[in-house]
Amino acid sequence: MTDSIRQATSVSTYDSLIRRCALPALFMLLGVTYATWASRIPAVRDSLQLNPAELGIVLLGAGIGAVMSFPVAAWLIRHRGGRHAAMITGIALLLGLPLLAKAPDFSLLVAAALLYGGASSSFDVAINAIGAEAEKRADRSIMSALHAWFCVGTVSGALAGSALAAAGVSVSAHFVGVALVLSMILWASYTSLPHDRPDPQANGKSFAIPHGPAVMLGVICFCGAVAEGSVADWSGVFMKDKLGVGDGVAPLGFAAFSAMMLAARLGADRLKDRFGARRVVATGTLIAAVGIFLAVPAVNTVTTILGFALAGAGLASLFPFVYSAAGRHGSTALAAVATFGYSGNLIGPPIIGFVANGWGLQAAIGVLGVACVFIAAAAYVARTLD
Repeated sequence: MTDSIRQATSVSTYDSLIRRCALPALFMLLGVTYATWASRIPAVRDSLQLNPAELGIVLLGAGIGAVMSFPVAAWLIRHRGGRHAAMITGIALLLGLPLLAKAPDFSLLVAAALLYGGASSSFDVAINAIGAEAEKRADRSIMSALHAWFCVGTVSGALAGSALAAAGVSVSAHFVGVALVLSMILWASYTSLPHDRPDPQANGKSFAIPHGPAVMLGVICFCGAVAEGSVADWSGVFMKDKLGVGDGVAPLGFAAFSAMMLAARLGADRLKDRFGARRVVATGTLIAAVGIFLAVPAVNTVTTILGFALAGAGLASLFPFVYSAAGRHGSTALAAVATFGYSGNLIGPPIIGFVANGWGLQAAIGVLGVACVFIAAAAYVARTLD
């Protein structure tokens, strides 16, 4: 009898642990896919011999796919619930990743980026909707901790990308392998998440442009996405072109950015409870500006990586707290604010490419520092953050 009780208790504890890990695992999955693509952008660029403007168009394709997908994401969440929406969009995301590696020419790479961007953004909205609901039930701030798991994924993905590139593993083999491993994590998380109900606003709109106080949240989200997305997409190219490093070292700038973002997010919820989201985001983005301006001169590899690391720490709290504030108003509001964010991903990296093509990559990266200063000012006056 005692052995049976112990066995039942052990199984119950194991099941409880799996359920607690399910949602963080989905955030980590998104981070791994994000960093997997970002870490091999220089190799993809070189294999297809793309110039900065052409690479900008590829990144524009991903952004267009992201923005176009938001009504679909909001509809899925309202009518099927966040759990089912995450599974459906997660499958599309993992199918899109190998297509990026296997695209044989520029036009098909743009098409693959369109699919990847749409699936990635829809999955992002779905898991943030689940996270916002979990935060309501917990009655405390947990969104930054969840986004920290995204950073665990980006750090892991960037370091793996660096190691595999240095070892000479092809982009195609890398992306297919990652997709296969992550598909198992996706299924395990889906089966472990609690069954949810459709959004209470089931008869509302599938999509709405932010209005009233939510506009400022959208503006902050937009500018933050310009900065974060551009560092992810261009830091490796920047280090390779300006410092002459190889494919194995180029992803380390983004790895440092992600690692410091992870470290900062682990403590951001406590800072929010003590000082408020406005002050945390405003101070952080000023630190990010300092980091960007440190990286721009490309003095050497160490100072450039340090600059990107500071930028990651400074931007860490922006998305968790903006999404948390938007999520308090329902999935439609969250999707609308997220549209501004992904519009930043749509516009930011391609603009960096076009500016780099005309005035140089250092000037283009410097624009991100100016954007961070603007975010700090906007966050300080955005009362809807608190």
